[in-house]
Amino acid sequence: MQLEEFSYDLPEELIAQEPVAVRDRSRMMVVSRKTGAIEILSFRDLPNFLGRGDVVVVNDSRVFPARLIGRKETGGLIEILLLSRQPLESADETWEVLLRPAKRVAEGMVIRFDAGCQARIVRRRSEKQWLLTFATPMPFQDFLAQQGRAPLPPYIKRRRDKSRSEQDLERYQTVYAQVSGSVAAPTAGLHFSEEVLAELKQRGAAVAPVTLHVGYGTFLPIEATRVEDHVMEEERYSVGAEAAEQINAAQRVIAVGTTATRVLESVSDEAGRMRPATGATRLFVYPGYRFRRVDALVTNFHLPQSSLFLLVCAFAGRNLVHEAYRVAIENRLRFYSYGDCMLIL
Repeated sequence: MQLEEFSYDLPEELIAQEPVAVRDRSRMMVVSRKTGAIEILSFRDLPNFLGRGDVVVVNDSRVFPARLIGRKETGGLIEILLLSRQPLESADETWEVLLRPAKRVAEGMVIRFDAGCQARIVRRRSEKQWLLTFATPMPFQDFLAQQGRAPLPPYIKRRRDKSRSEQDLERYQTVYAQVSGSVAAPTAGLHFSEEVLAELKQRGAAVAPVTLHVGYGTFLPIEATRVEDHVMEEERYSVGAEAAEQINAAQRVIAVGTTATRVLESVSDEAGRMRPATGATRLFVYPGYRFRRVDALVTNFHLPQSSLFLLVCAFAGRNLVHEAYRVAIENRLRFYSYGDCMLIL
């Protein structure tokens, strides 16, 4: 299967740069896999499609302010994306990171931040990853809280020389986020408000949280020309006993986003039954995959040729998804992380 089969043309102005003023006022395309029908409503209409026996599975991972802007010794700005903390004995805060720009970066280089904080480049770990050790006169979490920025994807443009956006720190986060650990938001959940969650429960639908910490692999393009040759980056997940029980009892499981989908499909057995579990997954879902537990999907509009787009094509069929995206573009829906969404039934 060739990756080029999963491409489409998107006008750049449809890439959402800001969230809608009110979370649940985004537009929602409803797509029927059974009939092929497509209609465009509001996300506030979501509870109308759900009821008793339905379980809405959300990813409760919390995005931490993993993006930092520092200055090199030459005075130039450098952007750091924290990936994972490394348990090295020689330093309390050594992190695996991405650097941008990474040209003329060398081991031993010092990067400075406000309030006397700094980081030293320890070594290069791969073509794109580096190890940095931080020295901060305050607890590291306080440093991140004061100077960290929302780790927005590259297609959302923000100026490095500007102060961080408090709006991004709030809105690039779901209202039900609990467990810190993601460097990208599970964006299908950004549309949910407390009011929508309350109405779902009022109609008899249950909401079950699972956790998948979104890693930097979500930003990386698929480089293989054959879909089957792509290997996903590992991401950590957790499913609690109560959530597993709720999901097993469901008549219909509605996954909120590709991350919740990958947890459900990683943990379910051949019969679609789940047990409490903690682990890591590299599950890559593309057309031809047989879904075990997901019956409906809430998802944003994704980058062409991305693993996220392929998962949606696997769930709804490539032809129907391409038609849905054509209709979305025709009707000027907003795309990607801060954009509108789809409900696929």
